[in-house]
Amino acid sequence: MALVLNDRVKQTSTTTGTGAMTFASSVTGFETFAQGIGNSNTTYYGIFNGGTAEFEVGLGTLNGDSTTLTRTTVISSSNSDSAVSFTSGTKDIFCTLPASKAVFEDASNNVSLQADLTVGALLKMPDVTSGKVLIADGTSYQEIAMSGDATIVANGALTLANSGVTATNYTLASITVDAKGRITSASNGTAGASAGFAVAMAIAL
Repeated sequence: MALVLNDRVKQTSTTTGTGAMTFASSVTGFETFAQGIGNSNTTYYGIFNGGTAEFEVGLGTLNGDSTTLTRTTVISSSNSDSAVSFTSGTKDIFCTLPASKAVFEDASNNVSLQADLTVGALLKMPDVTSGKVLIADGTSYQEIAMSGDATIVANGALTLANSGVTATNYTLASITVDAKGRITSASNGTAGASAGFAVAMAIAL
């Protein structure tokens, strides 16, 4: 079962009441729900009973051979947004996109989502300069270049800045460590008598 939307999908029905709608016939110039949506799938539907004020928009589920449409969730209707008990007459049933489910730009060219966003491929951002990451600033995420002690490149490799200390082995080293635990300087020391050795020699003498 999948949610499927398609263009120019419409059939008629003479079903009355609040139950599943049984399709009566196809409409010239349109696909049937079996053709455009597919067996057992869900879709957004609209129903209008011509010559009356009865209408309904919702999420519907097709049965196994697409002969009926179960009105799974009513989104809006002429019955205070509840299921309509349709009276007699030929109803048009068609695939639609409810306004409340549409994603669109507002007058300021902003897009708002009410729930999660799932991205099936690449997420494209306005600034695609290599080596930037998304950082939250309290109200939004911005593309920011990493700086300071680390940099990052397009393939995700993270590089730490050199500390200025030569990479080598140090003997009896004298080292300086900063507040972040990094060695900022190092040099070889010279051998000398240990404190214990000096005490022992003093006693012996």
